[in-house]
Amino acid sequence: MHTGFGRRGLLGGAGGILAGAALPWDLARAQGAGTLRVGMTAAAVPLTNGVPDQGAEGHRFMGITLYDQLVHWDLSRSDGPATLRPGLATQWKADPANPRRWTFTLRDGVKFHDGKPLTAQDVAFSFDRVLKTDAPHFDQRAAAFGRVRIPTVVAWEAVDERTFALETRTVDSTLPYGVSWIGIVHQAAWEAAGRNWEAYLPKAVGTGPWKLESFSIRERAVLVRNPDYWDAARVPKCDRLVLLPLSEPNTRVAALRSNQVDFIEAPPADAVPSLKQAGFTIVTNQYPHNWTWQLATGEGSPWRDPRIRRGANLAIDRAAMKDMLGGLMEEGAGLLPLGDTWNKVPKFRWSYDQAAARKLLAEAGVTPRTPLRTKIGISTSGSGQMQPMAMNEAVQQMLKEVGIEVEFEVFEWNTLLSIWRDGWKAPSNRGISGINISFTAIDPFTAMIRFLRSDLVPPAGNNWGGFQNAEYDALIGKILSEFDQAAQDRLVSELHAKVVEDALFLFVAHDLNPRAMSRRVQGFVQARSWFQDLTPVRVT
Repeated sequence: MHTGFGRRGLLGGAGGILAGAALPWDLARAQGAGTLRVGMTAAAVPLTNGVPDQGAEGHRFMGITLYDQLVHWDLSRSDGPATLRPGLATQWKADPANPRRWTFTLRDGVKFHDGKPLTAQDVAFSFDRVLKTDAPHFDQRAAAFGRVRIPTVVAWEAVDERTFALETRTVDSTLPYGVSWIGIVHQAAWEAAGRNWEAYLPKAVGTGPWKLESFSIRERAVLVRNPDYWDAARVPKCDRLVLLPLSEPNTRVAALRSNQVDFIEAPPADAVPSLKQAGFTIVTNQYPHNWTWQLATGEGSPWRDPRIRRGANLAIDRAAMKDMLGGLMEEGAGLLPLGDTWNKVPKFRWSYDQAAARKLLAEAGVTPRTPLRTKIGISTSGSGQMQPMAMNEAVQQMLKEVGIEVEFEVFEWNTLLSIWRDGWKAPSNRGISGINISFTAIDPFTAMIRFLRSDLVPPAGNNWGGFQNAEYDALIGKILSEFDQAAQDRLVSELHAKVVEDALFLFVAHDLNPRAMSRRVQGFVQARSWFQDLTPVRVT
């Protein structure tokens, strides 16, 4: 095991937690009875347009608080994987005669925050603003984050007041997962904002359990309880939810210690023991997360040679990484954690074997004396990124020992997500051949298909590295055409096994989703999900 990645080296030691932590001057103003103040890892408050930026963290804190989607996730339990459940649609189904057409039956009695009733026309409007580029209400920012979630959708319509229909280009059994990302906005609210999405942001209107009170993208957003929420069991217990962008880990910890926030995302490993000792609550849970490098396999990429990809995976000392993070991770077992529905009993798993790594790499002409030099895109923070600087530097050192010399191109998190959609050869990518983005592996499409299908190279999708393989495409076609859950699960497991064996990513870690909170925070249930339900939370 590597010994050079001590826990104290992660962020300079626990003694540095408070040192130099510059807090926004007005954080304490947010305090109040029944107020939950959250320190996010994002550098800015997520957009309030119904399809937020800032990755899954944006959806977690702004997408499912202000808004509802046609399909929801059940986030009520911590002892099993999150599953889909009815949202604004009480039911959905593919037409047996034409499985490319789906109908959604809308829930009765749902009202927007302005008191107006939800109609299928509002749903159609919400899909227009993501997909219809020539619509006057097209929203480029919503499209940037929403279109890649539903790339097979080619037509949609309000059939009547209570029925909405979608049609896909090809049969797509994963569609319900995709629509769970699309928040439903009120057309009249956009019109009241001067038909301008920028002006709409501080006046956003959804149907969700929280209403927007104020929005300042660099400072904070304040959401208030929606007492008239249609799901009585999920009317928030707190009066207010305050979202604060605190991208620097030490700053988040300092804010929690000084009672300027009640709840923080991703506390650094060095801080966890002292936070526990001081009486703060630390919660963790497995969830469908991966911390990988997505590797370009297109023509001209150094990672095109499978011997280099496999050698790199053999060079990663995952146990040392786990020790560095104070145990707050599981060793990377693929795109999904070991034990996941699609990774229950893997046939093959990468282990640390430096000698085998050197042998494979030498066959490809790579040695410490004749190194492969490449550049990887990374971020300093972000949703699911764990402790990206320390972790990437550890990987960099491990790879150097076997002849792979890595230079980092560092991007702000939202920018990294943006260039990810451009593809590895785009000028915006600045010559990188790999990219470190932890992503939501919550369904077959977001976990794998979007990176592997040949026709989803940017701008059509997230096949960032230009992967092309007819055998993979055929297997993906079977998955998308299979509506029986057990049969689909077997096919997805087969796809995942191929991805691991072919080393299409550098598999490093699975996060345990640590959060730290004041002992006054009660009722939080940490779901095995990228998303969390804050409606049961009380601050006593």
